[in-house]
Amino acid sequence: MDIILNENERIDDLEWKDLKIIQNSEWFCFGIDSVLISDFAKDIKKGSIVADFGSGTGIISILLSKKIEPKKILEFEIQKDVAEMAQKSIELNNLENIIEVKNINLKEIGKHFEKNYFDAIVTNPPYKKLNTGLINDSENKLISRHEIMCSLDEWIKTSFDMLKDKGEFYMVHRPDRLVDIINCMRQNKIEPKIIRFVYPKINKKPNLVLIKGVKNGRSSVTIKEPLVVYEENGEYTNEILEIYHKKKGN
Repeated sequence: MDIILNENERIDDLEWKDLKIIQNSEWFCFGIDSVLISDFAKDIKKGSIVADFGSGTGIISILLSKKIEPKKILEFEIQKDVAEMAQKSIELNNLENIIEVKNINLKEIGKHFEKNYFDAIVTNPPYKKLNTGLINDSENKLISRHEIMCSLDEWIKTSFDMLKDKGEFYMVHRPDRLVDIINCMRQNKIEPKIIRFVYPKINKKPNLVLIKGVKNGRSSVTIKEPLVVYEENGEYTNEILEIYHKKKGN
C-alpha cells in the first residue's frame, strides 16, 4: 500500500516486529513514557476490547497490538490532523483489522459508545494543568501537553463510565500530580491497584509514574520496585533494554 506523507511527516522504524510509525516533526512526537505504559499494560487479557484515550500518533496502540492479543483497540484522538496521521500508521502496519482511530472528544464519547464498553483503557494524557508551565507555540503540542480539551477529572470520569465492571485502567503521568490522580480515581470509583515510579537514574528523583486501577476494585495498592531508565554511565538499564526489545551494545 502506498502511503502519502504530508509536509514534515516521516516514517520511523520501531525496530520490533517490523512495526513503523508516522510522525510529524513539527508536532508532539512520542517519548519513553508511551513505550513504558504499553509495556506496563501488557497483562491485559487476551480478546479484550481496549481504548487508547488521547492516542496522539497511535504509538501505544501499535505496540499493544503485538504485546497482547486484543479483539480490538480503539484510538481516541481529538485533533483531526493527528488522527488522520495515526490512521496512516495503522494502514502502514496492516493493522486495520485490530486498530481503529476515532476523531472524538473524550467528553462526548458517550454519544458514540454505550457505557461499560471497554475491558481496559490505556492512556498517556496531557500532564500539565491549564494555564501552568511553559506554553508551546504549536497548537498541536499545546493540546497534547496541557489539559485544554479535557481535565484530569473529566478524563478519569469518562474512563469510569466507559469501563466494564472490574475493567482495568492504565495511566502514565508525572509524580507531582499523583495526589490529584489518586483523588480523581477514588472519586470516580477506579481503585489504584499498582503504582510504579520511573527514575531517570537511581540517584535522581522520579519523573514518571505508572498507575493501574480497577473499576469498583477493592482497596489495596502495591508499590512496585523502582524502574530505572539509565545506568550511571548513561546506558539503558537491562530492564529498559528488555522493554525496548534490545540487547546491550545494540
